[in-house]
Amino acid sequence: MLFQVGGQGTRPTFFEMAAAQQLPGSLRSALTYSLGVLALRRPILHKVLDYEDEFFALLMLVLETHSLRTTDASFSESLYGLRRRVVNAKLDKDAVQPNSAEMHTHSGLEKHKRVLSVVFLVVLPYFKSKLHSVYSQEREADLQASLWGPADLGFEDADHLDGGGAVRPAGNTNAEVSSRARLIKSTRKIIGACYPWIHAGHEGLAFAYQLLYLLDATGFYSFGLHVLGMHVCRATGQELMDASSRISRIRSRERERLRGPPWLKKVLGSLLSCTYAVLDYAQTGLIASVFIFKMMEWWYQSAEERMSAPTVYPPPPPPPPPKVAKEGIPLPPDRTICPLCSQKRVNASVLTVSGFVFCYTCIFKYVTQYKQCPITLIPSEVDNIRRLFHDV
Repeated sequence: MLFQVGGQGTRPTFFEMAAAQQLPGSLRSALTYSLGVLALRRPILHKVLDYEDEFFALLMLVLETHSLRTTDASFSESLYGLRRRVVNAKLDKDAVQPNSAEMHTHSGLEKHKRVLSVVFLVVLPYFKSKLHSVYSQEREADLQASLWGPADLGFEDADHLDGGGAVRPAGNTNAEVSSRARLIKSTRKIIGACYPWIHAGHEGLAFAYQLLYLLDATGFYSFGLHVLGMHVCRATGQELMDASSRISRIRSRERERLRGPPWLKKVLGSLLSCTYAVLDYAQTGLIASVFIFKMMEWWYQSAEERMSAPTVYPPPPPPPPPKVAKEGIPLPPDRTICPLCSQKRVNASVLTVSGFVFCYTCIFKYVTQYKQCPITLIPSEVDNIRRLFHDV
């Protein structure tokens, strides 16, 4: 499965390289989330989540090794139809021979280049992930120590008591354990102090290479490709055909190497065929399964939310307006007239206990004197007067 992205020439665009670089991280997040959801029904999957770094590193080791062996590209690069090519920067002029065209058309990577590519693609990110987890734990421990004090003064430093309350002497084993614990603690402290600088240097170097690649100042998208001396290029149609024929030759040789009785060869051949099928469709299968899982989760989550959503009732009608008292002041026919002074309202203010509007000075004097609404005769105070800045 190839994701064809626009662009001309063999040099990939910046967006192709960025998408290929971000795909493993996105795949890891999706797999972790999917396993977390499945672990709610299958608690045994929590053991996989406890070793998330190791599980994902092993998965990527298999995928990257197979992809580099068959397509001369990483797992994510092969999805975008990209290939890795060694840069022959130091080419001796005297070494150029008439049959150099064969060397030019050869697109296979050497074995040590593939091994180094796996190191940069899998091993180094794994160690960086472990360093990040240690740094996070040390940072959390320092935060807890600043809030609650050092955590060293606990049960580990207390004297060991037997059943009768007598103190048991600590032997050489306890001394070795304590020395190993101190060594581990000091190592974690060093990692916690150095990791921010390592992370900043790594991110800064990656940003510099990506910026230079975007400005067409270098052909290397990352520092790892520069160290390996490789360029990432678009695969041509001939290279795709050559890769298919090379995969067929490799698998034919592996089947020929099988030894043993005919039935054993048949069983091993079937196992090899199943392995090849799984590896061939691993790229499409992983991405498609994660996509389908997320779509199904969204579908059922939306249905569940609709079923569990509370019933929305219409808002209750407003309460009826207060009635005019027989002994109260009658309302004027014009709503813009103050009922107290029978003039057009000035500095309109509402009396909150009844909702009627008056001039501020009129209602203030009336409520101060009579302690009630002049229309409904409802008891009121000066604090119930509110100024209206938009009078009707």
